[in-house]
Parts: sequence; C-alpha cells; structure tokens
Amino acid sequence: LVSRLQQVLSVERVAIFIEDGRSASGYRVARAAGLSSEVLVPPDFREMIRTRSAGTGIVRADDLELAPESSGFVRRALHYYVPCVVRGRMVAVIGLGRSADGALLSSEDLEILRTVSGYVAVAIENSLLYQEQRERAAELEVLKEFNESIVESINVGLLAVDAEGRVTRCNSALEEMLDVRRDEATGQRVEDLFKEDFSETLQQVLGTEGWRLDDVRHVYKLHTAARSGRSLVLNVALAPLRRIDERAQAGTLVVLEDTTARTRLEEQLQQREKLSSIGLLAAGVAHEINTPLTGVSSYTQMLLGMMPENDPKHALLEKIRRQSDRAAGMISNLLNFSRTGAGTEFVPVNINRVLEDTLQLLEPQLRQSRIEIVREFEDELPTAFANAGKLQQVFTNLILNARDASPDGGQVTLRTKAEEDQIKVEVADTGIGIAPENVARIYDPFFTTKGVGRGTGLGLAVSYGIVQEHAGHIAVESAPGRGTTFRLTLPGTGERARLQAASD
Repeated sequence: LVSRLQQVLSVERVAIFIEDGRSASGYRVARAAGLSSEVLVPPDFREMIRTRSAGTGIVRADDLELAPESSGFVRRALHYYVPCVVRGRMVAVIGLGRSADGALLSSEDLEILRTVSGYVAVAIENSLLYQEQRERAAELEVLKEFNESIVESINVGLLAVDAEGRVTRCNSALEEMLDVRRDEATGQRVEDLFKEDFSETLQQVLGTEGWRLDDVRHVYKLHTAARSGRSLVLNVALAPLRRIDERAQAGTLVVLEDTTARTRLEEQLQQREKLSSIGLLAAGVAHEINTPLTGVSSYTQMLLGMMPENDPKHALLEKIRRQSDRAAGMISNLLNFSRTGAGTEFVPVNINRVLEDTLQLLEPQLRQSRIEIVREFEDELPTAFANAGKLQQVFTNLILNARDASPDGGQVTLRTKAEEDQIKVEVADTGIGIAPENVARIYDPFFTTKGVGRGTGLGLAVSYGIVQEHAGHIAVESAPGRGTTFRLTLPGTGERARLQAASD
C-alpha cells in the first residue's frame, strides 16, 4: 500500500499509523517510506485528527494546532492525514508528504485518498481481528497445555465418561494404575474395559441415574485388580462433568486414588498389634500352664519307671505321658511365638542356601507324601542380612503347609529372584487352595483349617512375625482348587542398611 501510494500520487513520504493501545498517543507507525518508522507520534494525535477531519475527511498539517515539540515532525515530514474509519472507529491514519516537486495534491488525488481510506480501514480492522484471534488462540493453547500438564502430573487416575458410559479421556496415572492403554480405553464402554467387580461396583454407586449424576459420590477401599492381575485397593470418587460454555452435563468424572500401599501398611500395623497382644497373652498362659504340666509329666515318668509294662495301668500312664508331651510341644510353640524378635542375631545369608538346607531336612516327609519339588533359583541373588535359623523356620512352615494342602500329592515350586536390592521368594503349590473368606485370617494365631491334632494355627502367625522382624513383606494369592502361592520380599544387605538408617 505504501509503495503504491508513492507511485500513484508521486509523493516521497508515506506513513501508515495503526491503532495501538500500548502507545501513549494510541497509535504507532506500522509502515513508512521516506522517513523513519521510529518517529514519535504526538500524545494528542487521535483527538486532533478526529476533530479536524470531521468535515472534509482529510487533515492538512497546517490546520493542526500543535505543541512546539511535535510541530516540526508533523509539518516538515507529512502534510496530509487521512483517517481510516470503520463503524465509527479510527483504526488507522494515512500520512502523506507533498509531491516530489513540492506541490500540493490535486482534488482528484484527495478524492482517491478518501476512497482508499475506506478500503484500508476494513482491511486493517480485519487484520487486527485476525491478530486478536491468533493471540486468543495462543492463550487458549497455553491454557490447554497448562491444564494438560496438571492432568498428567497428578498421581490420581482420571477417567472421563460420557453420558452413554463410554470412556472419552484418561490420564497417564490411570494407564499405569490399571495397566490399560489410553488408545485402547478411549471409546470403550466401562463395563467392557475393566474388571467385572470394578464395573459392577461403579454401576451400584451410579444407580438408576446411570452416568448422569447430580452430586459427588464415593467408594472407599474398593478391592479390584489391574489387567496384569496385580491387586489394587482404590478410593473412587464420581462427580458430574460439565462443559464450561454450557450448563448441560457432559458425563461423569471418575477419580481413582491408589491406596494399596497405605492399606497394606495399615493391615500390617493392625496385624503387628494383634500379634503383640496375643503374644503377651500366650507367654503368660504358657508360663502358668508349664509349671503344673511339668509336675504331671515328671510324676508320670516316675510312675512308669515303678510299674511293670504288663500292668494294665502302664498303658494308661503311657497315654498320659504322650498327651503331656503334646501339651509341652504346644507350650513350646506358644513361647516361640511370644519371643519373636527377641535377641535375634542378623548376619549375611545366602537365601538359596537356606532353602536347600530346609529341603534336605524335609525331603523324607515330602517324598512320603508324593510331593515333587521344583527349584527355580536365581544364581546371582543379593546377600540378605538375616537370621538363617528363623528364615528356615518360615520356609519349613510354608513348605509343610503346601504339603498338607496336597493330600493326593502334587508339585511345590520354590522360586527366588532379585529385584534391585530386594530378594523375592515364592512357595507355590498345586493343592486345594484357600477359601476367600479365610485368606484374611491365615496369619491370626490359632487359626487353622486342618483337622484336630494336625496343627496349632501358629505356624503362619510365627512366620509373619519373623518376616516383619526382617523388615520384609509376605503376601498370599490363592483360590479354591487352583493352589496357593506365598510371596516373600526380603531386603538385601544394602536395602536393609538404608531402612535401618531411615528408622534411626
């Protein structure tokens, strides 16, 4: 435009002043020819142009009442000012100097300027609107990226579900939590995507309203599993999801908080408190019973020594002796249970070696029960800082329990593997499994599903205490008819040192 005006009107100087809210004068030089684009625009530029152009539409510099500091530039550099007005708004001003020979512009030239100014006004307004839209789009993009960063950074799973129950969006925390890919989840119905128990619980909470909620609803400690089978305990919140520009509901937002680790710690704390209380009770009972039982056993031994074997009373005394020995064994178990953690010495231990030593002791019993042992030991295990005798007690309890769960024989698999500086030990059998209602009670003292006289119910309770004493963790996975797997996690020497330092 500037160059065309120069050519058509034969002027040396042309400038386009564009509206600019950041400038003191309200305008800035957008394009110029024959003079610098960095010239200062007078502060009262808007008013003087608007006022003087009201009649003719064109302002001559000689007609302007200017302050001394600005008159030089305006009068010497430019002689004509043509406002570009659209819908009552002066969006720009075209400034022109005299012709090359110093003559004024003709009336035809001025008429051309008036006509051109209208088109320029529309073009500039469109340009300003376009620029404004671009800036707004850029702001929205920044806001969108900011919101995306928040959604992807929080450590809770987010699931957006439309009114028809189809997933429209999820974040990376949910992908990791439930082992579900985002592209796989999007567009799927919730009941087709997640575990049946998870979907059924959500449907119960939603009720007859479906995915069109009017209020926030919660589910606490929902037990479910990820796609990989990993057990999860979740706190779930369901809230109405509304569009910003509409009051209509867009669906439901499902917020999932993974409380598995926290729930596990709470359960471990409760179990420790329970074991501690029962241990104190067991110690007191054992000591109280042990004294009279010792007397019964001693006098029985004396009477057996004084009585010939062919005496009818000898058989009765022998029964008393056997039952006394059995009671003494139970008291010994009670005392062992109550003393867990007392005076334990820890040294570097090879877990594979402890398992091999345990199997050597149990081999005759396992062979007699038609139990096949499968070893899957990792060679390069980190050394554990542990008490070998107590760990052998744990492994003995688990292997014998596996044997008892396989009355018709079967297979017991022992696995070891290293994960960073932790040692994983698995004892898996192909036996009858554990009923779901009993899984939560297996570590309770005196709880047993074995017949009378076949178990005291202290084996797993003692094992649990020993594993906790080693700063480890024990978990079980079982189902009726599908066998049972116990998983132990023990810290290596490096991890043990780190935990000890943290506790100190």
